[in-house]
Amino acid sequence: MRIIAEGTIRQWAQNHDRAASSLRQWVKVVRVVRWSSFAALRRAFPSADLLTVRSGRKVVVFNIGGNDFRLLCAVHFNTGMVFALRFLTYAEYSKASWKDAL
Repeated sequence: MRIIAEGTIRQWAQNHDRAASSLRQWVKVVRVVRWSSFAALRRAFPSADLLTVRSGRKVVVFNIGGNDFRLLCAVHFNTGMVFALRFLTYAEYSKASWKDAL
């Protein structure tokens, strides 16, 4: 898959030491796969969730760093692109205000 905003992911890793190695591993896995569906994605990331946000768009939520962080992405299976949208702590994710912004 082609990761859009990979530089932003590197920035998140620099800002969150506890998540850095998990983010690097996520990037390494995603770069070499080509998912055709959410079911295929779940084979690589069984804990990933597919949510619909207020705009009606679908967002994939990845658990990062031992469930302490959430990486929110738009995954376009038809084009092979993954857009990194947000990186949140579990506490920020739980507030769910991000659902209105996406």
